[in-house]
Amino acid sequence: MAVVPQILVDADACPVKDEIYRVAWRHEAPVKIVSNSRLRVPEHVLIERVVVSDGFDAADDWIADAADARSIVITSDILLADRALKAGATVLAPTGKPFTMASIGPAIATRAIMADLRAGGDQIGGPPAFSKADRSQFLQALDTALVRLKRQA
Repeated sequence: MAVVPQILVDADACPVKDEIYRVAWRHEAPVKIVSNSRLRVPEHVLIERVVVSDGFDAADDWIADAADARSIVITSDILLADRALKAGATVLAPTGKPFTMASIGPAIATRAIMADLRAGGDQIGGPPAFSKADRSQFLQALDTALVRLKRQA
């Protein structure tokens, strides 16, 4: 019996939930929408809403504990991405950019530098606005990741 990949979504600020549902339905992959508060999700056998406490990093902790080699984690949180990679998961940002073991170290370092700059009072901009190209790149990356995991099973 083939192992079906699961999609774990850090959902509170995820801009691509509708895209995740579409790709998941096409691949018949279960999705867990993890958040600190109740979010609207489609009523579908493949979609599970997971509401965790509002404790600091509760959603991240749940996702990191559930992640494994058959998981695709969707998050823009670099520290959660690191934890999920260490658990063997495939990790994608909502822009479609993959987090990898090779890219996560520099991403964590950049995050720390930016936090230091903000703490020092420097005015720095945030990430670029989410675009149609990001959405398109995400759809392709998620589809590719699901196909790859299904072949490995």
